[in-house]
Amino acid sequence: MQFSHIDEQGKANMVDVSEKEVTVRTAQAQAVVKMKPDTLQMIKDNSLNKGDVLSVARIAGICGAKKTADLIPLCHAIPIEKVSVDFEFMSEDALLIQAFAKCSYKTGVEMEALTAVSVAALTVYDMCKAVDRGMRIENICLLSKSGGRSGTFIASGDKTDL
Repeated sequence: MQFSHIDEQGKANMVDVSEKEVTVRTAQAQAVVKMKPDTLQMIKDNSLNKGDVLSVARIAGICGAKKTADLIPLCHAIPIEKVSVDFEFMSEDALLIQAFAKCSYKTGVEMEALTAVSVAALTVYDMCKAVDRGMRIENICLLSKSGGRSGTFIASGDKTDL
């Protein structure tokens, strides 16, 4: 197998998608933010001075997905039709962030879903760092993708050990 973003001379290369078919493509990604239990409780109680952490992180993740091509040099600017960002309190010290992205285009939305969870996780960190600088962003990964020539991918394992 060969990397798609490397040409025959080993140079970085934007993939030519002009001959590909337009298909419906989806992707789901996740990130986990580990923090002190008191910090997570403050998020649940909406008691941080900066405001509603999850609402701000959701909007940041959606905006991040829409800016993926500006952040990742060889990504195509794609017409995103749907991005959602959701949160789950996994344990007393872990916040799960999941994003879903969808488009009808010639290339997939995996990077958009991954960017959404990354930016949402960074926003959680930014909003909570005054009370917990030791937070860790972990397990950023693609959970699934569908559409296109390569078909469907579903990650093995569960969301806590990926």
